[in-house]
Formats: sequence, C-alpha cells, structure tokens
Amino acid sequence: MSLKKIAAIAVAGLMSVGVVASVAQDFVAPTTAEEAMAAREMLMKQNGALLKSAGALTGAEAETAMQSLIDNYTHIPAVFPEGSNIGDSEALPAIWENWDAFTAIAETGRAAAADGLAAAQAGDADAYGAAIKAIGATCGTCHKQYRS
Repeated sequence: MSLKKIAAIAVAGLMSVGVVASVAQDFVAPTTAEEAMAAREMLMKQNGALLKSAGALTGAEAETAMQSLIDNYTHIPAVFPEGSNIGDSEALPAIWENWDAFTAIAETGRAAAADGLAAAQAGDADAYGAAIKAIGATCGTCHKQYRS
C-alpha cells in the first residue's frame, strides 16, 4: 500500500470521528505568543496532512477536508499576531511588514478551498483536483515569502 493511500486512510479515519472538523470549529484565537506559535504549528501540520491525502478523498471525506482547509485558512491571520515571532519560529518578519499581502495569500488559499468544497459537493473530480493544486501553490507561495 502506498504512503499516499495510508495517509488518506488515516485522515479519513480522523475525519470520520470528527477530530479534524472539531478542531477547526472549536478554534479560539491565541492570547499569548506561545499559544500563537503552537496554534499555527498545529494548523500548518493539519493543512499539510489534509493536502497530502485530499487527492484520494471523495464524497463526504473530501467535503470535510475542504471545509477544514477553509476554516484553517480563515484562522491564519489570528495565529500570526504581531509579537508572536519568538523562539524557534520559522516565520519571517516580512509577515508583519507586509501584512496585507500575507493575509491576501491566506484569502487566496481560503477561496481555493471553497472552490474545492464546491467541486467535492458537485462530484467534479477535475475541479476538485485543480483546487487541491491551487491550495498547494498557495502554501508554496506563502512559505517562499514568509518562512525561513
């Protein structure tokens, strides 16, 4: 069994018990720099896991994955409050120096995930695949500009 298929099964299993969805729905904005770093690390790891497995998902699992990505992209500005670039953070100061551009990338990712949700709901595999690629490109764009 391929690693991609194993990851897809693992994420689908988590989604089936609502773990991924409940994390996104229960989001509470961090109040300290340490909380912000922990929240964004969890959010980014979750996004990575969702994207790695999303191509193998269909139906309700695909819809849940896209909704989780929508929620996570919506929360990105909240997990990068000014002053949270502490410790081993890989966040570059350019985030806060170019806040509008940074949040525009997050909005682009959210919009791509919304397109993915609509495609999953419609059963349009081609549009769903295109949305996954667009989301991945958004991640790459942001990491190139704002991550050390």
